[in-house]
Amino acid sequence: MSVSTRRPAAEAITSPANAPTASAPGATKTSPAAALDVYAGDPNFMTSLARGLIVIQAFTQQSPQMTISQLSIRTGLSRAAVRRCLYTLTKLGFAGAEDGSRYSLRPRMLTLSHTYTASNTLSTAAQPILERMSAAHRESFSVATLDGDEIVYVARTTVNRVMAVDLHIGSRLPAYCTSMGRILLAYLPPEQLEQYLARVTLTPHTTRTVNSVEKLRLILRNVRRNGYALVDQELEVGLRSLAVPVYSPSGRVVATINLSGNAPRLSVIEMQTRFLTPLRNAASELGVYLR
Repeated sequence: MSVSTRRPAAEAITSPANAPTASAPGATKTSPAAALDVYAGDPNFMTSLARGLIVIQAFTQQSPQMTISQLSIRTGLSRAAVRRCLYTLTKLGFAGAEDGSRYSLRPRMLTLSHTYTASNTLSTAAQPILERMSAAHRESFSVATLDGDEIVYVARTTVNRVMAVDLHIGSRLPAYCTSMGRILLAYLPPEQLEQYLARVTLTPHTTRTVNSVEKLRLILRNVRRNGYALVDQELEVGLRSLAVPVYSPSGRVVATINLSGNAPRLSVIEMQTRFLTPLRNAASELGVYLR
């Protein structure tokens, strides 16, 4: 099955928007633009910058090209606000419209993600470790952190295509049904975990997907006790993954590293016996760099 690797437009910025006079007609309070209302009256908040980020995050793999009207509907911003954002992004080389009406992001946008990965110690330290593991084991490995209710990939190596979608640095997946997500949830402070469990919607991706909060709470308790998470075809049929925590020198779990494999090829027992120790060794090595 296909799994979205981007955050839905309505969730891209969790608290940003337009004043009512600038919102598109019919924009609802669930739109990205409406979320900006919480910052109304804050003299230090740059609404124009927030609107630009909303427009950027509206583009997805499913909708790489959109008109001003389509972006206005998707973001909740007025067409005039969208037009100004696109004008600025186009002038700076981050967006453009080949036919004059359907806009898309330009390769220069990659400089923003490169700036993050180049300046992020976790990402830069993790990549060579993962590449070495892939070379030794001929499997796909990833490192991720928690961002809101999702995991976001900050480093990844791919040897075999194991999912219906092509995951990459910056891809996002739900935390509750992924091995890396369960590691990061299991080590949250109790209060933060309870807040997450109170709001999470357990969308069934397969017939194996966890379907109750109480069951998820028990799973996370076992993850913390065992020190690893193994998820068997809950996100996608045929996908099995194993993850362990990455600790900072202070003892806090700041990331997670995992192995993703094809379920018919890698049994649960094989994943545990062959890869749990290498994953833990890699996690320990990565943790040394996180000072």
